[in-house]
Order: sequence, then C-alpha cells, then structure tokens
Amino acid sequence: MENVVVLIVGAGPAGLATAACLSQFSIPYVIVERESCSASLWRNRAYDRLKLHLAKEFCELPHMSYPVDAPTYIPKTLFVKYLDDYVERFNIQPKYLTSVESSTYDNDEKCWSIVAHDMAKSTIVRFTAKFLVVASGENSAENIPMIPGLQSFSGDVVHSSSYKSGKNYSGMNVLVVGSGNSGMEIAYDLATHGANTSIVIRSPIHVMTKELIRLGMTLAHRLPLNLVDNVIVMAANLIFGDLSRHGIRRPKMGPMTLKSKTGRSAVIDVGTVGLIKKGIIKVQGSISKIMGDIVEFQCSKNISFDVIVLATGYKSTTNIWLTNGESMLNDNGLPIKEYPNHWKGENGLYCAGLARRGLAGIAADAKNIANDIKSVIATMSG
Repeated sequence: MENVVVLIVGAGPAGLATAACLSQFSIPYVIVERESCSASLWRNRAYDRLKLHLAKEFCELPHMSYPVDAPTYIPKTLFVKYLDDYVERFNIQPKYLTSVESSTYDNDEKCWSIVAHDMAKSTIVRFTAKFLVVASGENSAENIPMIPGLQSFSGDVVHSSSYKSGKNYSGMNVLVVGSGNSGMEIAYDLATHGANTSIVIRSPIHVMTKELIRLGMTLAHRLPLNLVDNVIVMAANLIFGDLSRHGIRRPKMGPMTLKSKTGRSAVIDVGTVGLIKKGIIKVQGSISKIMGDIVEFQCSKNISFDVIVLATGYKSTTNIWLTNGESMLNDNGLPIKEYPNHWKGENGLYCAGLARRGLAGIAADAKNIANDIKSVIATMSG
C-alpha cells in the first residue's frame, strides 16, 4: 500500500502539466499511466502529417515555452519532443504500464482508495490519496459508430487512431466516415496518395483556415464572440465561397461560440476543400447500411469500397474505473459543470484536460488544480 498526497491518473499533456504545477509548489505526487510511454495518443495514435491546428502561443504547457525557432504550427514530432523535454525539465517519473482498475472515496478515512494493475509485473498495486486528479483524457477509447452491416464489410475497417499515411492505399476505393479535423485531413492525405476517396459529411461544419482561427482566438480576448464569429465567417465565405452545393453546410451558430458552448471545433482546411471542389474527393451523405463491399447511402446510391476509415473520434473511459465521481463527471465521463468551473469535484477530486478546450484548457486546468490543492493543504495544516 502506497500513501500519496496526490495521485494523477494519465501521463498525457494534462497529467504532465498538473505534475509540473504541483512540483512548483513542492507538493508530492505520483503519476500513473496505463501505456508504456507518456502522451501515447500523440506518439503512437496520430497520423504522420499531423501538425497542431492552433498557433503555438495557444499550445504551451505551464512554466515552459517552445524553443524560439519553433514554427508557428508545431508538427507532431516536435510536439512529442517538447513533451519529452518537459518531463525531463520537471523530473516527472510516471509509473508506466499501470492501469487503474478502481477508485473509491473512503468516507471514514477521508481519502481515495485506488487499486491498479502493474502490467509489467502482473501484480496489484494499491494507493491511498488525499487528492485524485483524473487526467486520462477525452480520447482514451476509440468510438466505433453503430452502422448496420459494418461487421459484414468485406474490406478493411481502420480507426483513425491506427491510420498513419495514405501511401498503402493508392488506387483503392476508400470511404472516410467522420468530417472533423482528422477525417478531413485523412481524406486529403488519401487523395494525394492516389486513393479514390469519398468522405461522409452528415452534420453542418465550419470550414476555416488556420490563420482565421488564430485571428479569432486573438480577437476573442478583446471582442464579444458573436462579433468575432461574424468577422471570421465572412472571411471564410470569401475564401471558400458557398460550399453547400458540395455537400458542406455551415452551422447556424458561429465557430467560436459553438466551440465555447459545445466543445465542437471548426475544421481547419489543409487542402481538402480544394479537392472536393475539383471532384477529386467525393462527398457522401449518411450511410444506411453495408452489405459485403457495397455501402448503401440514404440517397439510395450504392458504391463499392475496399477500405473504410472511421474518423469517428474517441470517448472517455473514466467511468469504468472511477466510483464516486458523480460530483464532477456525467455518464459520458465528461465534466458536469460548465467551463471554467468544470475542473473540481468533491472530496479532493479534480479533472484536467476534459473541457474540450485543447492544450490551452489543459494549462489552465493544471494551474487551477495545483493552486487549489496548495490552498487546501494550507488550511489543513494551518
């Protein structure tokens, strides 16, 4: 049994940022991670051409800047290096291959009781912690949609977390399901590698350039969101024209407001829209069913595909291992309270990086959590 002051679950950016902020106050913590490395989503489950979609000033973790010569939009490999340097700078030593099986709050002892599985040694590890930080991410399990007949599909089905590059798909008929940033960029990557690419776009999406989002985020510090939205939507319409005849509709709510109210991000165009306009990437509507290699769409088109890429996102797995978390998280394992009050539950329970606010949100959560733990400890010892 290990008694710890703070137990952090997850060594992605959120867990690492929280650890760094605690170490600034000399508050002892233990950080556990189920994978064999930190930031496994970035290291192992991101496609090759990924760059951070937001400018670097919105993507820093607390207490450490990017190198001065870093590009405005950080490529995946550079971001991973930044995280490795961060771990070294703050001497963070995660216990890897340690998967939390259960956490319950002990009302008598007034502490969290945690059971974890050490996968390297095949043993059970137990912790008690005064404070518990959920930093296991919004993206810990693949979200596989319920599509009738998906199991019967005779080709390959790949989730975007396993997708690296389009070079193996040249000449194949590939359907991308999901039109967020990953889906749109994977469609572009496939098409430029010579795959016959279709993408399913069902819901309205805001297509933006990365410069417009940077402008929007900068203006949002000074101006009301609806005004910022009007400016960047007008600019996007000038740049892209009317995309509705290509199967892309804009939501009624503006992109910055939509992000702030629902967490849904705008799509940052990497060249996909140009290929859609040229007819190189085909836009399809909703799927009604799949039979063998034939995908039947709701408009009653039938098309044959060799590969389906599911860019359908991820879900949180926190509720599988966390009991007594209902003061902070809903049934989907995401915060109940609205941003910016989402990061704190009851009895020393916190969450970092679950507000769908990207790396800037992670940095804010980590600072808030460390400051709060510091003040609670001060009252306890005072």
